[in-house]
Amino acid sequence: MQRIFLSLASLSTLAFTAATVLGLSITDASPRSAVSAHILTAMGTLGFACLVHAIVFTYFMGTSRWMEDTTKAYRLDHRYFDECRVLKYRVQMAVGLCTLLIVTTVIAGGATDTAAMHGFRGWFGLSPDKLHLVVALTNMAVNLVVYFREYIALHRNGVLVSEVLAHVRRIREERNLPVS
Repeated sequence: MQRIFLSLASLSTLAFTAATVLGLSITDASPRSAVSAHILTAMGTLGFACLVHAIVFTYFMGTSRWMEDTTKAYRLDHRYFDECRVLKYRVQMAVGLCTLLIVTTVIAGGATDTAAMHGFRGWFGLSPDKLHLVVALTNMAVNLVVYFREYIALHRNGVLVSEVLAHVRRIREERNLPVS
């Protein structure tokens, strides 16, 4: 899972970078092609980032359930399931934060549209485009940090799964049960 995640997180980071570069290259919103390219790239990037986080969370949901069932069935130390569950909830909180930032980035991006009739003038002394830039860069930075934390959690979870599998193998061999 770590290799798959590393590939997906790298692609997502490259897409974040491309969307940011496209957004920074817009000096005048009049030529809609540059704006459209930025919006399409950014929306694809944000959707892909959500997908990457969802894959990680789904993986933790599955391994957590497997860990619970296996520790009960083989009467293993409950610490394996407890630690797996802690990892899952840490990832869940980080995924929630990233999702919130993704939605905020989209809203801030929509507020920069000068053709819209919303009349938004900005917040905290920042114009709508500067506010969107700050939110987008924050989103990108937080996603990078979360990707790093998810990678560490995936590694630790992999170690836990390997330890449980070793115990299961030993128990099955002691009981002369088939080991695959």
